[in-house]
Amino acid sequence: MRRRHLPSTRALMVFDAVARHHSVSKAAEELFLTHSAVSQQMRQLEEVTGVQLVQRGPRGSELTEAGRRFHMQVAADLARLESHMLELMAKRPGGSRLLVGSVPAVAERWLVPRLPQFLERHPGLTIHLSVFPTYLYVEEHAFDVGIQYDDAVWRGAQRQPLMDECCVVVGVPYSRWRTEAERGDFRNLPLLQLKTRLGAWDVWFDQAGIEHRPAVAASGHWFDVFSAIIEAARADLGLALVPRMLCERELADGTLVLVHPHVSRSPIGLSIFFAPQRPDIPMLDEFAAWLLDAAAQTPPGTQAAGCVEPAIAA
Repeated sequence: MRRRHLPSTRALMVFDAVARHHSVSKAAEELFLTHSAVSQQMRQLEEVTGVQLVQRGPRGSELTEAGRRFHMQVAADLARLESHMLELMAKRPGGSRLLVGSVPAVAERWLVPRLPQFLERHPGLTIHLSVFPTYLYVEEHAFDVGIQYDDAVWRGAQRQPLMDECCVVVGVPYSRWRTEAERGDFRNLPLLQLKTRLGAWDVWFDQAGIEHRPAVAASGHWFDVFSAIIEAARADLGLALVPRMLCERELADGTLVLVHPHVSRSPIGLSIFFAPQRPDIPMLDEFAAWLLDAAAQTPPGTQAAGCVEPAIAA
């Protein structure tokens, strides 16, 4: 049997408490242990590792450099262990749950605002919503069902198309660049960029037939996520090319408006992915049917049937 170099959970909890409080006495109070018990656990941990983790200083028990690095790892691991335990406890009889994975922006701006409609029909259901990464490097995911782009890699998963992704150009109503954008002159306009889609503006220009465009379309401010781009557009840092379903709220309340009528359809849409070993959850099919219905009811420009060109907002 392979020997594992693992200390006791108690030792790690003691070390975490000492590291957070910079004090053996305060750690002992938190854990309802004696001062000597905490000191003993710390000595044993240092003996096992052969590394000094804590040293006495003018402000109490200070971590060494090795101790600081170890604590960052241990604190995260303890949080994960607690999360795993709580997740396991949530499986107790008497309730049901769905593990849902989603692209972050879609979860935040499309799925979550609609979830109350589904949960009203299933008051005993608990939704566990996790990030379904855009770029995947692992074979398996702890989801019953996921919402991801069509080309996502999840070996053995079943896929059902959900909706097209239709992109629009938005800005604030008072944007200093709105007039130029409306007449199709983008040569001197600041264009906000998603780092993973630096060619998106060129595709949109081609589809919209825009001739007056910047020499380098990817020369504007860059952002990691769509939610940051939307906030940047609201701050009037430039014009944003975003999926319309992600800025529904802003278009509805008038904080953002369409500054050009063209709506482009992305080559890759969104799909529902079902786990390879489909769990025996009666409402899984209901949830998928509800997602399809919610997609069909999404405002024009994002419907699964295709992108519809809306008029420019006044």
